[in-house]
Amino acid sequence: MAELFSADWMNALKDQWNSDAEVSGKLSEIGFNSVITCGFKGEDQPRGVFVVENGVCTRAGDYDGTAPDWDMRADKDNWIKWASDGIGMTGLGTAFAMGKLKFIVGDFKGMIKDPRMAGPFVKSFALMGKIDTQ
Repeated sequence: MAELFSADWMNALKDQWNSDAEVSGKLSEIGFNSVITCGFKGEDQPRGVFVVENGVCTRAGDYDGTAPDWDMRADKDNWIKWASDGIGMTGLGTAFAMGKLKFIVGDFKGMIKDPRMAGPFVKSFALMGKIDTQ
């Protein structure tokens, strides 16, 4: 069992991501490249980093100071809930509107309006649920 956003957890997410054609395959089709970081609200820096090149995660682990294109933050309880229950497009919009999910860096509104990115983004939360998390 890995701690949320630890190096082990981020690498388990990398494995899930790369093996899911609805995420890595769809993002590869649009040439998606990004540095994604995740962490908890109220902390100065993210906990984990996830580097995507042409839709495929090439590196994941503890946050190492790499400048993110996307930096997502939420309370631990919300992350655990979304990972275990998944989150649909409506739930995602609600979480963002209510401030439960914050984007310190990144254009959530632009991303969510592009179905080529929004679908894989929502699906990535379901992938989190496949990781044994503490």
